[in-house]
Formats: sequence, structure tokens, C-alpha cells
Amino acid sequence: MAVVVAFIAGAVVFKGRETQQVSQAAQSNSDALVRASSPVFGNPAAKVTIVEFFDPACETCRAFYPLVKTIVTSSFGQVRLVVRHAPLHQGSDTAVKILEAARLQGQYWPAVERALAGQPQWAAHGNARPELIWDLITDLGLDMAKARADADSPAVAQLLAQDIADMKALKVDRTPGFFVNGTPLRDFGEAQLRAWSTRRSRR
Repeated sequence: MAVVVAFIAGAVVFKGRETQQVSQAAQSNSDALVRASSPVFGNPAAKVTIVEFFDPACETCRAFYPLVKTIVTSSFGQVRLVVRHAPLHQGSDTAVKILEAARLQGQYWPAVERALAGQPQWAAHGNARPELIWDLITDLGLDMAKARADADSPAVAQLLAQDIADMKALKVDRTPGFFVNGTPLRDFGEAQLRAWSTRRSRR
């Protein structure tokens, strides 16, 4: 119940002119919503695509994560989640690089869950220590030496740079930022996100 309350209390609201600007940006930059390199959870061929601009240091993203995951897993393959990284908090750029390094070894989603579970420790306001995420993911079976090297690699830096460029092109300036089949959600909580996903899957 507390998580649901946090979800609703932290819901992102796009209003008035801001809604129009984001909608126009999404229409004129549709390629910026989903990249071939973006992490995907769920059926790749799903009729409904939820794109989430996600910051691993964002408390609201942490509250939303289990709810969005439930929407996907209970959709019988009709909904997929595409994650785009939006490192707007202190230390979140380093956190994203660690998650991308884990993804190169097939452990992105477990690493995300570990990072979110430990978020209060490593993402404390004014004292971010994203390097602590390494300790949280040591038992995922990763080649840690390779993961650390990958996190500092030009390839991972390029992935992050692309996400940041797309975030700016789409005028996303807060997290989480949700788009459903290319449409930004104007006002949403759990019920609204479920309703949008269900409605789009029936089209």
C-alpha cells in the first residue's frame, strides 16, 4: 500500500503548454524514443511499448519499478518496457555505466533491482556514492574485472551519450518520464498507466 501511495504521490504530470511541447517533440523525434541498443523487458513484438526515461538514483523511479514490471508481466505479451537512461541526479551517470556493464554480461535487470534496493545507501542526496553498486552486484556471477573495464569503455559512454541526447530532444526534464506508443502521459498514476496500456493493446 505504501508503494502505491508513493507511486501516486510521485506521479509525473505534464500540463498545458508543457504537454504540447513534449508531444510535438515526440512526434518530430520518433526515432529518439526507442533505439536498437535500449534495454527491453517483455515481449519484443508487443503491441504496446512503454518507454520509460529512468534514473537509477530517482526515488520515484524506484517506487514505480515493481508496478511497471507487473503491468508488463501480467499483459500476456501485449506490453513491453523500453528503458532509456536519464541521469539527472548526482552520481546517476556512473550508476548507468555500471548497469550497462552488467547488461553486456546478460545481467541488466538483476543489476537494476539490486541498485534500486540499495538506492537509499548509494544515492543519498548530497553524498552520492554510486561505486557502492559494485558491492551490490558481486554475487550475480559477473566477471567483475571485465564489468569494471566495460563501465569505463567508450562504447558504454556512447550509449549513455545517446540516451542523454534523446532525452533532450524529447524535452524530458524529470524522471520517470513515460511514453505509451509514442504518446507522453499527461497525468498518471498506476491506474492511468494500466488503462493506457490496456487501451493500446486492444487497438
